[in-house]
Amino acid sequence: MTSPEHQSPDPEPTKPTGPAEPQYQDRIYRSPAGLVGGVLLLAVMGWLGVDAVFAGEGRTPWLALAAMLFLVPLVVAYTLRPAVSVNDDRLRVRNPFRVIVLPWGQVASLRSGFTNEVFTESGAKYQLWALPVSLRARSKAHRQEARAAAQAARGGGRGGRGAEGLAEGPRRHESDRAMDEMRELHERRQGAEAAQGEVTVRWAYEIAAPAVAGAVLLAVLFAVG
Repeated sequence: MTSPEHQSPDPEPTKPTGPAEPQYQDRIYRSPAGLVGGVLLLAVMGWLGVDAVFAGEGRTPWLALAAMLFLVPLVVAYTLRPAVSVNDDRLRVRNPFRVIVLPWGQVASLRSGFTNEVFTESGAKYQLWALPVSLRARSKAHRQEARAAAQAARGGGRGGRGAEGLAEGPRRHESDRAMDEMRELHERRQGAEAAQGEVTVRWAYEIAAPAVAGAVLLAVLFAVG
């Protein structure tokens, strides 16, 4: 009686190789001060508006509703809505009333002055509302840099304390650091095939429509006396 033939185990199936994961996940930049201010404004408006609607007399409830319909979208647009998100392929700018998507190949430069702005190859300019400029923080960083350089020059031979302060660098504002990171990514990715395409602009009708409706309702209420 012959023994059963020894069978070797089946080889493990090879796993299909899918597309590589993006090297740079979406990074979102927003203004913490804008978020806090927007939440506080909405809380105050909601408290006053609800009180006027339920406790007001005559036309007061209608005026309160129209004012809230007009003001709430504007507060959201200028405080909570602005954001800038970036990844390996594109820069997405969400401003109060528009959303602009710019492939890195279409970005000419990112500039910082009194505002932070992005310029396209065609010459168009878009402001980055989510990254407000702090001139005070910028001047403070420049003073710290100058002081560290002076300390390095004086104390280079006395334990290197000045050089250590210079290495640490000045404390820059969050928006300036964000712009530096985006410039670095733009330099690395502007020639990549996946970072090419057309600039797209979409208007935020979900913000504009209720604000316009509230303004019309307010005008009608004031007109009828």
